Amino acid sequence: MSIDDSFSDITYYPKTNSWNESTDCCSWEGVSCDKATGQVIGLDLSCSLLVGSLPPNTTLFHLQGLKRLNLAHNNFNDSSIPFGLSQLVSLKDLNLSFSYFSGFIPSDISFLTKLTSLDLSENDQSFESHSFEKLTRNLSELENLFLDSVNMSDVVPTSFKNLSSSLKQLSLSGCQLQGEFPSEIIQLPYLEYLDLSSNSVTGYLPNSNWSSEISNFEGQIPDVFGNLNGLTTLHFFGCNFSGQIPPSIFNLTQLTYLELSSNRLEGPLPTHVTGLQNLNEFHSTDNLLTGPIPSWPFTLPSLEYLDLSNNGLTGPINHIQKPNSIRHVYLPNNDIHGEIPSSFFGLVKLTELDLSSNNLSGVITSDILSKLESLEILDLSSNNFSGVNKFDVLSKLTNLTVVNLANNKFLSLGSDNGVNSTFQKLTILSLSSCNLRQFPSFLRSAKSLSSLDLSHNKIQGPIFKTETEGWGLLSTLDLSHNLLTSLEHFPGKNLDTLDLHSNLLQGPLLVPSPTVREFLISENKLTGEIPPSVCNLTSLSILDLSKNYLKGIIPPCVGNFSDEIWIINLQRNNFHGKIPDFVDGRYGFFTTIALNGNQLEGLLPRSLVNCSSLAFLNLANNRFNDHFPHWLGVLPNLQVLILRSNRFRGSLDNFIDTSFFSRLQVIDLSGNELTGSLPPKFFRSLSALEIANYDHPPTHQSCVT
Repeated sequence: MSIDDSFSDITYYPKTNSWNESTDCCSWEGVSCDKATGQVIGLDLSCSLLVGSLPPNTTLFHLQGLKRLNLAHNNFNDSSIPFGLSQLVSLKDLNLSFSYFSGFIPSDISFLTKLTSLDLSENDQSFESHSFEKLTRNLSELENLFLDSVNMSDVVPTSFKNLSSSLKQLSLSGCQLQGEFPSEIIQLPYLEYLDLSSNSVTGYLPNSNWSSEISNFEGQIPDVFGNLNGLTTLHFFGCNFSGQIPPSIFNLTQLTYLELSSNRLEGPLPTHVTGLQNLNEFHSTDNLLTGPIPSWPFTLPSLEYLDLSNNGLTGPINHIQKPNSIRHVYLPNNDIHGEIPSSFFGLVKLTELDLSSNNLSGVITSDILSKLESLEILDLSSNNFSGVNKFDVLSKLTNLTVVNLANNKFLSLGSDNGVNSTFQKLTILSLSSCNLRQFPSFLRSAKSLSSLDLSHNKIQGPIFKTETEGWGLLSTLDLSHNLLTSLEHFPGKNLDTLDLHSNLLQGPLLVPSPTVREFLISENKLTGEIPPSVCNLTSLSILDLSKNYLKGIIPPCVGNFSDEIWIINLQRNNFHGKIPDFVDGRYGFFTTIALNGNQLEGLLPRSLVNCSSLAFLNLANNRFNDHFPHWLGVLPNLQVLILRSNRFRGSLDNFIDTSFFSRLQVIDLSGNELTGSLPPKFFRSLSALEIANYDHPPTHQSCVT
């Protein structure tokens, strides 16, 4: 056993370095002694940077008066816990957690019959079935048992029935337990805490004598919770509970945290509650709750965090009588309708508000929003807000960091001329589908902007350099589906995603900064050749220049941009010449190559055979003159092959090995000079043989399925 003090800090330090044999050991750090007898009864060497293994003959096991032993958070080099612990006959508290022990847990631990607390969690250890059964039968005084991450796949859950009736805490998270967990454990009279998360156990909660916190059960939540007046935390995340939330839960006056998310709970929330006066957080996302939003969550005096997202809540938001200290409100993905009551905006401490994906309506006016001076995150997207709004609606909310008003089809955001708005803290702004007709001038002052989405609007004409200056932190810019004719330059030096597709951009291709990973500028009116500077885009994963009027040859670097390239889409332009070699990188691979609708010619580069991740290849409507590329059949992931309307030649009779093209689903060979037919076995693997206009490759990294 040695000490590694290279990582010493305020928490982890070698306690044994202070031990001095010339002094009384009872004065040593980590050592506790009985005041009457002087016998060592406690040894705490947790976080002591111990390294090595415990030999079976360690002198530690000679301390037969030892009651407490803590060796947690050390490094025992994946060695086993040695036999011999049973010699510590007086031991009541044993903690060996987070100490890099491995192997089987020795069975002689079950002879420590005076143990009240045992923690073996977060080690790479396993319990054999017979060893654990012996432990549950012998440790009759056990109150706390922590075995998180211990492999108990060999343990039968029914063996837990033998645990001591004095048990207070049982933590079994991530133990690979399987089968039905005995409800008798839940009925133990002193049980305060039970964690069965990240296992595969099933079971049912009893309807009485329940006194614990639990996860991963199913059935209805028992109504007896109303009797647990001292309960402060209730955590039922992902337990497959169904039915309605019992009204008694809402009478728990000491409850501070209520988590009911990711179940199948249904029905309405109660209209009024008498308890929950100390509730700080209420989470009930991803359920089947219906009915209106009651006003009581907004009036609870201690509530700061409310999340009822992804349910079926309907009706309007009721008038709020007494605004409280609530700070975070999440109600997205429901069916809430009507207008937001003006009293809602009296929640002056509100910092986050998400009402997205509902059916809310009405006009967003400055007089109601201006009261939320603490607001940092505002998401009202995908609703039915209406009216013509100017940007002075947001001008007084100087703490805003995230604003999303996208997809309000009846909303019209007008000119903000004369508005003195700085938005120095704004980092994310989405105004997609807001009927914008011009570039918002207030964005010139948004120096912290990292993501901007103005897509699907009616912004027309040019965007000048002065309108996009100062965006040094911008990483995502989406101006797609507008009427833009030109951009003087691409803003920022840290762009990651640039989407300008479906506009009216004219003139030569402007190349963004080398940091760009996704460059989408299809469906415009760009002309000229691809400039050599495109070779500087060494971080590209998606390049889409399709459906323009670009010409010239495809630069050789396009086939070998980086180790991250996934999608190349240059279809429906006027490129000529040969295809460059395509070379897979070490970390990223071509999945999509679309070069159809050009004037490319010559032979296919044999380097395509190296693109082992290629799933989609479209070379239709070009001038290739080559034999049918049967060698593409070795590509293990190829699913779509479109060679229509070229000059491929040769016979298809019986030359394709049946192991070739093993995942192919779509092939189009029409309009070529091929003879013969494909073997019958080849037909059974295909979902289509000839596709007249299969010109839509994947636009993201997922493959065709």
